[in-house]
Amino acid sequence: MVVAVNHFTSDTEAEVATVQRGCAEAQVKAILATHWAEGGAGALDLAREIVRLTEGPGPRLQFTYPDDLPLWDKVRAVAQRIYGASDIAAGRKVRGQFQALEQGGYGRLPVCLAKTQYSFSTDPSLLGRPEGFEVVIRDVRVSAGAGFVVALTGDIMTMPGLPKVPAAEIIDIDPEGNIIGMS
Repeated sequence: MVVAVNHFTSDTEAEVATVQRGCAEAQVKAILATHWAEGGAGALDLAREIVRLTEGPGPRLQFTYPDDLPLWDKVRAVAQRIYGASDIAAGRKVRGQFQALEQGGYGRLPVCLAKTQYSFSTDPSLLGRPEGFEVVIRDVRVSAGAGFVVALTGDIMTMPGLPKVPAAEIIDIDPEGNIIGMS
């Protein structure tokens, strides 16, 4: 295993040292990746280490849950095994949505949790890897084209869908050089 320390020019030496020290304590190699400032050259050491790690026999793949597990239990497995949650919760309406998806034939799809990127919990103020928190599911949706079910948590916002006719199709420049079609 290797940790890529994605270094930005605003990162302090103390911050980088803290990450590297934590990795060393966990006996995990940490490689400083400066590609944000230096482009591809700043990721060469990381790339070399990844190539080295992929040579030879790989680890045995272990899934977080079996395909035939109910959707609710799949979300619970991700929340508990990956994020460190004690459990998941949802109101009656959302629990009914899970049941409707199961009955609609989506039960064997994998699940994805949409949550804050700032924490393994749904609370962006809980830094690191907190434990024992509850993940509250506020909505559940099918991403049928992508082939998974999304459990929405916390205050996370998803990207809106695009209209059938994008606004860019009506934007133009008239003969005098004025932009038209924008309101």
